Amino acid sequence: MRYPEDHKAKTHQRIIEEAALRFRRDGVLATGLQPLMKALGLTHGGFYAHFKSKDDLVEQALQQSADQLEEGLKDLEQAPQPLQTLIKRYLSAAHCESPGTGCPLPTMSAELGQRGQPSEVTDRIVRGRLEMIASQLSGEHAEQQSALILSAMVGALVLSRSVNDPKLAELLRVGTRNLLLEQTAD
Repeated sequence: MRYPEDHKAKTHQRIIEEAALRFRRDGVLATGLQPLMKALGLTHGGFYAHFKSKDDLVEQALQQSADQLEEGLKDLEQAPQPLQTLIKRYLSAAHCESPGTGCPLPTMSAELGQRGQPSEVTDRIVRGRLEMIASQLSGEHAEQQSALILSAMVGALVLSRSVNDPKLAELLRVGTRNLLLEQTAD
């Protein structure tokens, strides 16, 4: 059976999309190549026809996640208060409960840092968020303030996802959100 010309490219993209979801949801280390490929109806051996290594896939999946993040934030430019809208969305219950489709920073950056494998893609994501946040702030400390806001948002999401007690999770997420909204109010 002959495959269409674009079959390999489409399969490659399917692998990246599934990996991006699983890496954000489950983590890089917890995502095995065999179960990943099996979920797509592919063989483990076929993986190497598409990627040099798992690290190669991690970088491409992280880039996919970054692209999805950017696409999801495009409408912020039209929001009356872009920074406050970002804070509300980022620290929402929906984002907290959907790590597979959300921001890759809470899951992937911590894991890549622990493995001693920082990523240029993570650098681009962080710089992009810092620039967006800083552009909404005024004053000489806007750059430092943007680092604090981003760190608080990511940290609150990580912590709220990691605790068992729902009230504690909500305190971490909602408490941080409310304080950040208060700090960034016009």
